[in-house]
Amino acid sequence: MKMAITIDVDKELCIKCGKCVRVCPSQIFIQDENSKDISTQFIDSCIVCGHCVAACPEDAVRHSEFPAEKVHRIDYSQLPTPQQMMLLCKIRRSNRAFSSKQIPVESLNMILEAAHRAPTGSNTQHVKFLTIMNPEKLNQISKFTIDVFSGVLKKLQNPLIKPFVKYIVPDALRYIPAFERLRNNYHNGKDGILRKATAAIFIYTPKGMRMGSMDANLAYQNGSLMAESLGVSQFYTGFVLNASKMKKGKLEELLGVEGEIHAGMALGMPAFRFPNYIDRKDIDVINFS
Repeated sequence: MKMAITIDVDKELCIKCGKCVRVCPSQIFIQDENSKDISTQFIDSCIVCGHCVAACPEDAVRHSEFPAEKVHRIDYSQLPTPQQMMLLCKIRRSNRAFSSKQIPVESLNMILEAAHRAPTGSNTQHVKFLTIMNPEKLNQISKFTIDVFSGVLKKLQNPLIKPFVKYIVPDALRYIPAFERLRNNYHNGKDGILRKATAAIFIYTPKGMRMGSMDANLAYQNGSLMAESLGVSQFYTGFVLNASKMKKGKLEELLGVEGEIHAGMALGMPAFRFPNYIDRKDIDVINFS
């Protein structure tokens, strides 16, 4: 049986700054207008985000889910500069040119930890990860994707269906040449799905999670930036995820996942790193001022 959450404020340590009041999304902390004393209410509505404990400068907030060993002081001088962070964003690319060298386990663990640190809706923290390094299983994923696309290709090329596709999904016909190349290359030993990646990470949540897809893709972004900083190449497994949508539940069945896969990345050590970064199109912003 899960223990009830307890939250209280140490009156001797509290300096009445009100930061816990301002950051709590569930409005559990209240501050008396006259005495400025802090008290708590509606503790059962806590989403266990830890904002209150993280914001308190005097460690006065006592939360049963965040004992002292889970609370760490931040040394802001250790953060990358804005210029360094911007450079990381500018140079992050989907590098599909992998070498045969294995990814160091420490690097893979750091990518997973970064992804795990991403925020989740209502702080549910239901995002889970599946790491695959087995070459046979990686090939099964590529084969699954090719098989799904081959089935779609067959339908798109059916002379009885093709005229209707043109009107119902006009954009679909332009993908026929790409699907054909993927299928033919795969059968000729050239995997255009995972591109000889030595590892893959799939990010999933329990079925029916309202924010599942958004939470998983936030996790992917964190992991993607960490991979770039570590010199590990990666790309988003868009083909695999599209195939998974077309064959609902089949990828999860193949991988033994109890839940719903929302995001994924193929990873490997780079055959080379890009010497340049290029500018994107001009930013498109609507400003209300």
